[in-house]
Amino acid sequence: MVYRIFVEFFKIWKPYVFPSPVSVAETFIRLLDNNVLFIAIWATTKRMVIGYLISLIAGIILGLSIVKFGFLDRNLRPLILGFQTLPSVCWLPFAILWYGLSEKAIIFVTAIGSLFSITLAVESGIKNVNPLYIKAAKTMGAKGITLYLNVIIPASLPYIISGMKQGWSFAFRALMAGEMLFATKGLGQVLMVGRDLADMSQVISVMIVTIIFGLVVEKAIFGPLENQIRLRWGLKNT
Repeated sequence: MVYRIFVEFFKIWKPYVFPSPVSVAETFIRLLDNNVLFIAIWATTKRMVIGYLISLIAGIILGLSIVKFGFLDRNLRPLILGFQTLPSVCWLPFAILWYGLSEKAIIFVTAIGSLFSITLAVESGIKNVNPLYIKAAKTMGAKGITLYLNVIIPASLPYIISGMKQGWSFAFRALMAGEMLFATKGLGQVLMVGRDLADMSQVISVMIVTIIFGLVVEKAIFGPLENQIRLRWGLKNT
């Protein structure tokens, strides 16, 4: 009803610029019937998982290294802070130059999109661990890798989980940018086809799928994980 008022009565919106909910629903069903969405979601999910796991492993290692070695903290951390503010799309020319128009280029952009936020989250989490926990653990004989595994890393998990969530969103944005430029399949490619054909119903359908994708990941993975960590450390009532 609201849509018809603005389109037919006030003539503020143009149907070809802002399609109706019915048109979007019809396009969504068409994409499902043609298996276009299923193929695109699978391709995007695969790239996202690979790129994010790479950034997660590299970010944890880099964050631990910054905390462990003072010269890295002094010299590398400011550089990482600078890279964190750099939009992920800026890495696309390097990705294409190094890897060509390939899957590796898209995965590289995805990984670099979340690497720095995860690194900073690990570094901040470890540095903000309550010193009393560390002193108590050392008093009980914990040191070295045992101290890290049993005290420091578990105590820094709330910060790390927050960084992982932020890194996921950054990685997904970088992935969509890569797919929009040169992917042969994926949600970004389907969105670009809609743009090239001036089919805004398809564009909005992909946007809705992207939002649903993010909500599913939040509810199925990060939400329960964050709640469990908060319960573990007494930050949330049972």
